[in-house]
Amino acid sequence: MKRLVIVSGLSGAGKTTTLHTLEDLGFFVVDNTPPSLWGNLTATLVGGGVQAVALAIDIRAGPFLAEAVEGIASLRKTGWPVEVLFLDTPNEILLGRFNLTRRTHPLNEGSLSEDLDRERTALLPLRSLADTLLDTSTLSVRELANRIQDRFAAATPFTLRLVSFGFKRGLPRDADVVLDARTLPNPFYDPILCSLSGTDPRVQACIFSPQGLEFYGNLRSTVRMLAGRAASSGRQGYTIAIGCTGGQHRSVAVADRLGHDLAKHFRVKIDHRDLDLALAEHQV
Repeated sequence: MKRLVIVSGLSGAGKTTTLHTLEDLGFFVVDNTPPSLWGNLTATLVGGGVQAVALAIDIRAGPFLAEAVEGIASLRKTGWPVEVLFLDTPNEILLGRFNLTRRTHPLNEGSLSEDLDRERTALLPLRSLADTLLDTSTLSVRELANRIQDRFAAATPFTLRLVSFGFKRGLPRDADVVLDARTLPNPFYDPILCSLSGTDPRVQACIFSPQGLEFYGNLRSTVRMLAGRAASSGRQGYTIAIGCTGGQHRSVAVADRLGHDLAKHFRVKIDHRDLDLALAEHQV
């Protein structure tokens, strides 16, 4: 289902944290594009397979800000279920935040208080359209991110990414957890199986011997527990890497079997990082 969020609010109210959180949730985030371009932009994104979009518009848009209300109406006419999120905070809190960070207000036309008042007036039309009006005055950065996750996490399902790899080729840098499959039976020493991959049923039969199945069962329980905790904590993705020596047999077979067994619990993606390179070595 398509989802489009318009993010606006006062400078210093937390838009940067909000946009980063939405990006982590899988939204395609675009900051301060003129509203007259929103129609073509969203059509292009949908054509590329994007289903969740966040468009930010605030005082930095200058003369284009006045187009925002009409831009929202136009998007709704094209069938987008537009949600407007407005971040608000009293001036006295914003003054403290600006003084703490030593930032300059985007308007920079007078005193900070005057600039905030001008900004608040300019944003009134967008504030009046807000489906969600969020007062961030008492929220820490982490608390704001949690609020955004709670509100918008349903846009993208949790994804468990399983990566097979070879230890001799280095650890995956983006893995949350690395598991070692090198204690499983190794098909490399069987002349018939040596040049095959872990996706081959003959290789899998060798690896998942009775002893191998006992190890695999414990590993599967561990992976399910780790992924479940990650999902319940609000994360949208979790990467578990399974390694063997070369990334051809054992790690590949385990990743594939985990993907099959856990598909009813999680959205799973599998990446055999080193398989092509390992198979190519047998052709030299």
